[in-house]
Amino acid sequence: MHEDLAPQPHQTATALPAHYYTDAAMAAVDRRAILDRSWQLLAHVSQLRETGDHIVADLGGLPVIAVRGADGAIRVFHNVCRHRAGPIAQCDGLRAKSLRCRYHGWNYGLDGVLKSAPEMKDAQDFDPADIRLPQLAVKVWQGIVFAAVDAANAPDFDAFVAGIDARLGPDRGLERYGGHHRASYDIACNWKVYVDNYLEGYHVPHVHPGLNRLLDYRSYRTELERWHSLQWSPLESDASLYGNGDALYYWLWPNAMLNILPGRLQTNRVIPLGVDRCRVLFDSYYALDEAGEPDPAKRTADLDFSDEVQHEDLGICEDVQRGFASGSYVPGRLNPLRETGVHHFHELLRAAYRADATA
Repeated sequence: MHEDLAPQPHQTATALPAHYYTDAAMAAVDRRAILDRSWQLLAHVSQLRETGDHIVADLGGLPVIAVRGADGAIRVFHNVCRHRAGPIAQCDGLRAKSLRCRYHGWNYGLDGVLKSAPEMKDAQDFDPADIRLPQLAVKVWQGIVFAAVDAANAPDFDAFVAGIDARLGPDRGLERYGGHHRASYDIACNWKVYVDNYLEGYHVPHVHPGLNRLLDYRSYRTELERWHSLQWSPLESDASLYGNGDALYYWLWPNAMLNILPGRLQTNRVIPLGVDRCRVLFDSYYALDEAGEPDPAKRTADLDFSDEVQHEDLGICEDVQRGFASGSYVPGRLNPLRETGVHHFHELLRAAYRADATA
């Protein structure tokens, strides 16, 4: 076992060495040891309301499609045709009657079973009913859809979200939101750099002047659970943006975030695109009025402010990746007050890498 993978107490912990962020071989290790063995956030149920509504996603290199079936169930399939690997869908869609491969027109039911294949009548021993899209395990919690490639080796789902329901209480349930908007950010950094950055408020006074004016840095605290962490702060802002309340920033192992703010839910999903590139999908959902619509002025203000913060994070994360790649970096000490979330993440990474090395 690498010495840098040994467990570290948080009072004396150092960060992970640079090669875990820069070695090209880590992309395959991260997918095998972490991403495939975890619950991945895909969507909110407001995006899958009706039969045939579907969304496409990438789970660390595996294309998937989530669809609402005629029986009301949400299923997640490999978005890879069983013919010659074409995509079943290339974008999100509404009320599809079936799932038709974009390459040669093989047509699957909403249950993933092949219904027809053009001009295959002369193929011997070919029965469409014998062919189905591989299916992932699915959990719907608080209106959020999760899927796991290898559910047998993923965390127990109840343990994965333990304590969040009680913290939210009956008045802050996440199912009620809608008005979906997505912003996508391609960032020249390893996915773990972005997660590290999310997991501490230590940088907020230095990188996010606007956000720092809204949060109470002195009261900012981090709470840890087995598979997630919470950063909490009182929040004070003009009523045109958030109003007063509190900010709950949940991180869910390994690459999902829930920002729960007055009147809205924001989710981040960090998708590795290589050892030094990732894509952050930033999805926003809002409390709806009687007509089923979000307040347009507040929505616009929220999206503009969120984009400002995301670009501030983007810049510093790319700078950190360059620092890792420079050859200069030696793992530094973590702040035991302000970086407990980073330490928690790194300990989970170390455990996953140790398990993979001995498998």
